[in-house]
Amino acid sequence: MFGCMPNDAYFTAPAISTPCVGICRLDDRGYCVGCLRTGSEIAHWRNMDEVERQYVMREILPMRKLP
Repeated sequence: MFGCMPNDAYFTAPAISTPCVGICRLDDRGYCVGCLRTGSEIAHWRNMDEVERQYVMREILPMRKLP
């Protein structure tokens, strides 16, 4: 059988875009202090398609920064 299988030594999954910087703790507003995502957004991140992830990173997260 030809094609890549998940256990194939040459198989690599495409990278998922993420704003995560490894500082994972929710603040008083419910936003992660590292990436500004909500707990729900973090939980569903892998289920979003790339267009949705890019929209959140480009349009939503910048609006959450404190002045």
